[in-house]
Amino acid sequence: MAAPFLLRALPLLHLRLVQHHHPFRLTNGSTTLRPFCSAAAESTGSDGDNSPSLSQFFSSKTAKPPARYPRWDDPDFRKWKHKEAEILEDVEPIICLTKEILHSNRYMDGERLTPDDEKAVVDKLLAHHPHSEDKIGCGLDSIMVDRHPQFRHSRCLFVVRTDGGWIDFSYQKCLRSYIRDKYPSYAERFIKEHFKRGSG
Repeated sequence: MAAPFLLRALPLLHLRLVQHHHPFRLTNGSTTLRPFCSAAAESTGSDGDNSPSLSQFFSSKTAKPPARYPRWDDPDFRKWKHKEAEILEDVEPIICLTKEILHSNRYMDGERLTPDDEKAVVDKLLAHHPHSEDKIGCGLDSIMVDRHPQFRHSRCLFVVRTDGGWIDFSYQKCLRSYIRDKYPSYAERFIKEHFKRGSG
């Protein structure tokens, strides 16, 4: 028969043995407790690279309050959203066409646009460029797609002049100018929210 002190020491000995073989687990034989970090890593099914950030486990008292968004019952906000949708509907067709011209295999580098595409680009874009007269110069012969003269990884539109010269132009500058002329009260807000910085 085991001495009383041995009986009292058995649970403690069992705990020490488990800790020795599983240094990151504590157990009393039935319940398993794991440190926070290992539980967080295992919950993602990864080795920890994609584990949740600590901020996700802070109490709601320390978390930032959610951003407040304008309500649809605000007449100014509602008016802006309607005008924003109107501008998008107006410019979306020429934006889609231009992106297809520049970013698809529809045209090879140095290729001139078809008459229909050229008319759309001239009427909807080039005519509204803030320096359209300077771009056209002695006269417009055609519109061409080619590599940007400085940024060779990107393509842009070019005016081909009647004297054989050619010069690039930014379709986003054309759109900005068009929107400012047609929607002066909403242009700057629309441009700020929908155009990349530094695009003209």
